[in-house]
Amino acid sequence: MRGRKLLPFLAIPTLTAFAQSPKNPPKPEPDVLIFTDGEKLIGHLERSTGDKVTFKSDMAGEVTVEWKKIQELHTSQKFAVVRKNVELHRGATGADIPQGTLAMKDQKIEINAGPEQTPQTVPVSDAAFVVDQAAFEKALHRPGLLEDWKGSVTAGASLVEATQSSVTFTGGFNFVRLVPEETWLDPRNRTIVDFSASYGKITQPNTPTIKTDIYHLDAERDEYFTSRLYGFGQLAYDHNFSQGLDLQQSYGGGVGWTVIKTAHETLDFKASMDYVSQEFQISTANQNLVGSVFAERYNRTLPHGIAFTEQLSVTPAWNNTQAYSAAATAGLTMPVYKRLSLAVNSLDTFLNDPPPGFKKNSFQFTTGLTYTLK
Repeated sequence: MRGRKLLPFLAIPTLTAFAQSPKNPPKPEPDVLIFTDGEKLIGHLERSTGDKVTFKSDMAGEVTVEWKKIQELHTSQKFAVVRKNVELHRGATGADIPQGTLAMKDQKIEINAGPEQTPQTVPVSDAAFVVDQAAFEKALHRPGLLEDWKGSVTAGASLVEATQSSVTFTGGFNFVRLVPEETWLDPRNRTIVDFSASYGKITQPNTPTIKTDIYHLDAERDEYFTSRLYGFGQLAYDHNFSQGLDLQQSYGGGVGWTVIKTAHETLDFKASMDYVSQEFQISTANQNLVGSVFAERYNRTLPHGIAFTEQLSVTPAWNNTQAYSAAATAGLTMPVYKRLSLAVNSLDTFLNDPPPGFKKNSFQFTTGLTYTLK
């Protein structure tokens, strides 16, 4: 009997905990897009750039359509509407940018910030970008040192055991941080860090060992004056056993210009003044140089997610005109599975003043698997 009397009291905490358990947040109401011919799409507005609107329909998937073909558009989520000729500079808060739910009709966008706020109206022809409010606030946030990095890590290896024993390894990484990374905002700064390594060794009884040992590390920091013009500082370290180069150090700075800047391709030209220190296996060939680096860098996204990259640089030395050098790289990255890709790269370096007995040119062709970090 005593146990039966306790049952209601034991049930009370359970029912109370159940009643107080958090409910799943309700799903946002769908957005509605109505075409000029009366056809309706149910889903969510993703963004708008210029005269194009991207809408993700529950049935039709992602659809891109021009504003002029839309009769009405209503959203339940909040968006920011950035007018044309509005510059969002460093430290901007976005307070002057209309933000709220959208109701578009008669080619005018009405932005409703809340029940106690007066709606604002922006003509479709004056809207440069329509961006999700959360993405807009994130874009204006100043990231910390370890935030917003993108990049990849590549590695390849081979092993042979026979009369000759050989092992080769190639690898590297590439990290880039563009602030802000959103294409609808002018860039403030960009940081680039690259590393590549190629090591190989062939051994055979009663035969001298043959070794390949090549390393390259560079870093660059860009500060933008405009959306295409920037100043930069750079450094680079090189070691190439095949050219008798123990260590080459390069430090400098200059200006760069982005000639082509689209969603699928970019082309940059750069020029700088640099200090170069060369240390060779034969120490009498060591020298300090003052020169320039003239370079171009091209990136293009191809169909099926294939990425092509290419760089070329020429480094004349002004205090020793015979001590010039050059480097060229080209590579393809082809998606294989999720974040894994197949990388095919080539690197050619030219050094006009190697020590006696070493060739001026060094060429590498490498393949390996690449893992994209973000």
